[in-house]
Parts: sequence; structure tokens; C-alpha cells
Amino acid sequence: MNNKTLLILKKELRELFRDKKSLAMMLIIPIFIPLIIIGMSALFQSQTEADVNTYNKIGFNYELTPAEIEILDTLEIDYTVASTEELENSFNNKELNSYITKENTNYIINYDEANIESSGAASMAQSYLESYKSVLEANYLTENNVDVNTFNNLLTYEQKSIEQQNFYSNYIVNYAFLFILMAITVSATYPATDATAGEKERGTLETLLTFPIKSKDIIVGKLLSVTLSSIITGLLSLILAIIAIIYIQNTFDIYNGANLLNTQIIISSIVIIIAFSIMISGLCIAIASMSKTFKEAQSALTPLTFIAFFPGMIAFMLNISNNWLLSIIPFINFSIIFTDITNGNLNILHLILMFASTIIIIVIVIYYIIKQYKSEKVLFTN
Repeated sequence: MNNKTLLILKKELRELFRDKKSLAMMLIIPIFIPLIIIGMSALFQSQTEADVNTYNKIGFNYELTPAEIEILDTLEIDYTVASTEELENSFNNKELNSYITKENTNYIINYDEANIESSGAASMAQSYLESYKSVLEANYLTENNVDVNTFNNLLTYEQKSIEQQNFYSNYIVNYAFLFILMAITVSATYPATDATAGEKERGTLETLLTFPIKSKDIIVGKLLSVTLSSIITGLLSLILAIIAIIYIQNTFDIYNGANLLNTQIIISSIVIIIAFSIMISGLCIAIASMSKTFKEAQSALTPLTFIAFFPGMIAFMLNISNNWLLSIIPFINFSIIFTDITNGNLNILHLILMFASTIIIIVIVIYYIIKQYKSEKVLFTN
């Protein structure tokens, strides 16, 4: 880094830390991340502790045998026997969470997949049918003089969990990382806007260009200042997220036995945060450089916040498997590689491709910005 670039960097950092709005963006936004983590964990916990009476109302369109009634009572199912039409009406009126219809030996569980209570009732209905099926099988074997114990011992099994992450822990760690990326993006937009469109609007950019400083030095200095502020936001967000994750692991039962954090996850988070900060800072400066006013630049940068968050969220929600192509696609590659790391499936090739694509994007962005700063039409408001 030459002296002129260093002078621009010092100037931009001085202005950044003097600006209360920039500091607010950089330091206050990360505070929301632990609040989100704790809030989501409390929601997950409340769902797992839901009262069975909120989703145990199940209807049947056939007469129940004493064995079936005994199973229903054991499972605490509040059952109703009525015609199919009456059950449909009760279900539509939210009086039933689910209902079972029977045609010969075929049972159909009717429920609303989009409704949490109805889905819970469907699971209870499935447990009931599995239990009743076991009773019927035992009765059949007894009637045919087959020793039930001998039949059951033909195959035995047990469950052994080898996963370090349960559903909730995997969910919360990945979403915490996505929110960190979003915080970095939001914090980068304001200083990038102020360093480009803001200087144009105030007329200070024209003064800066009168000094014997190359456009490259100006751009690199501004990029480094925005990148440093983004990295600070990212690392602060990560620290607060780690504190919040340690808290929820010791507070909520849903994370019992789960390994939410380890050294590999923390180190990889830092590396990805740095790479993402450099890329997003360059993109913010490039977009803001094309705007003539501060307000115009803010409007142009608003979609970038959603672009930084939603591709990764969709990839995680759909459980998309990583490959070499996804590893070079901006935004989605950061989150999908982090997901691989949390699952213990780190692929070095994918990581290298992510860094290579990020470096290429940064080089293209810097070249584009330098070209912009050589154009008077772009540089000056009038």
C-alpha cells in the first residue's frame, strides 16, 4: 500500500468514525443478531412444548374396536366418530385437527399440511395406526399358533445418533450466519454511499481530485475503509452470535447434546466474513458511484441487502447440495459452503472456487470503479 492510498484510507476512516450514522450502522445492527437467535430459539422451544390438547382432536368415519379405543386413550387422542361428511365439516370449521377415513383395510389420514396443529394431529394419527397395526399382527399370529416373541426376534434394531447437529441447532447456526451477512451488507451501504455519492453531493470529491492522487489510489483507499468497517461489523456480529449461541445451548432443552459451535466453524466464519466484506464493499461502492445524490445511492443499494440474504436462505431451506458451479455463484456460495462446514462436509475444492470467484469479482469491480472515476459525466453532479 503506497502513501497516497494510506492517506485516503486515513481520511475515509476519520470521516467514518466521526459520522454517528455510520457508527450506528456498524455497531448497533449486530446487537439485533443475538436477539433474533434467542427469539427464534424460544419459538422453537415453545413449539416442542405445545400442549397436546391443542392438536389431538381426530375424527373417524367408522366404529372403533375396544383395542383401538385403548390405544387412543393411551396416546391421549380426543376422538370423534361420525360420517365422512360430518368430519369434513368439523375439520373445515377447525373443530377437528385431522380425521381418518377407512375403505376396507385402507386408512387415509386427512390433514392440512400448512397448519402446525393439523400436522401434529397427523403424526399422532400415524402413531395410532402403527400401534393398531401391531395389535392386529399380534392377534393374527396368535390365531395361527405362531409364537409372537419368536416372530419379533427375527429382526431387532436400535437407533444410534451419529449426528452432531439436530434440526434446531443446524437451523439456528445457519440462520445466525445469514443474518451476519445481512448485517455486513447493511453496514457497508452507508459508508460506501457517503464516500461516493455523498462526496459528489457535497462537492468535496471535486476538491479531492485536484490533488496529485491517482484514481486507483482514491478507489483502493475508499474500498479499504468500507471493507474495514464491514469486517468490524461482521466480527462484532460473530462475537455476539457466539455469546447468544452459548446462552441458548445452556438455556433451551431443544439443543441438548448438540454441538452448535466448534473451532472449525468459528475460523471458517471469520474467513468467509472477510471475503464477503471485501466483495460487498466493492459492489456497494460500484453501485453508489453511479448515483449523483446520497438518496439516489441509498435507493440503488437497497435491493443488495435482499440479494445478500435470500439466495442463501432459499438454498438452506431447500437443502440444496453444493457443487463446483454453486461454489462460484456470488452470495449463494458463502452460505452454502458454511452449511457444508457446519455439517462436517467441507470440500477444499469448493472453498478454493469460492475464493477464486470472489477475487475475480473484486478485480472486476475495482477496474469498473476506476473507469467510473475517470469519467466526468459520472463524477460530477452538474
